[in-house]
Amino acid sequence: MSNIRAILAEDHNVVRDGLHLLLDSQPDITVVGEASTGAEAVKLAQTTQPDVAVMDITMPDMDGLEATRRIRSESPGTQVLILSMHESDIYFFRALEAGAAGYVVKKAASEELLHAVRAVARGDAYFHPSVARNLLAHYQNRSEAIAPAGPPGYDKLTDREKEVMWLLIHGHVNQDIADKLVISPSTVQAHRTHILEKLGLSSVIDLVRYAIRYGLLEP
Repeated sequence: MSNIRAILAEDHNVVRDGLHLLLDSQPDITVVGEASTGAEAVKLAQTTQPDVAVMDITMPDMDGLEATRRIRSESPGTQVLILSMHESDIYFFRALEAGAAGYVVKKAASEELLHAVRAVARGDAYFHPSVARNLLAHYQNRSEAIAPAGPPGYDKLTDREKEVMWLLIHGHVNQDIADKLVISPSTVQAHRTHILEKLGLSSVIDLVRYAIRYGLLEP
């Protein structure tokens, strides 16, 4: 992957400075701008067109959720990674509905944040383990209630493709899924391609939004 261009949206100077130092210390990531409010983040995304916006939720002027909606509408080439103190389901699902590609809590280790930035930059989704468990639990609680026909295209998926689909939504990458299902990474990639084709989607992020939109997942 080419160099990842990132912007930071965080209203606490000390936190923002630390994030800048962390991301800029990586050879494949460059911070191209900083914002202290949601409104500033929207403008910054328009002028710099970054690959990733690392976004706090609680900020003055415009919160991170509204800023995420605006960025995804006005700068669709920018993926938004939420970095928040909130672990509540309601913030997580609102972030997904706003268009975020990932969600990491501020207590996470530095390596997890870097992994998340790289994941959303390449078009994958990434969720902190605690919110990912909640996401999977929502699916498990609702899977038996899905109508036989399911949402558009769902009935075209094989049982194995459904397994891979939910592991992808859970935030697992190809190698993790291969290990869990005891199949090769190339087979996982083939399933992934078929899932997206059958559902008419272009990325794992779209897959998460599809699951929410059609009631497979609910806050």
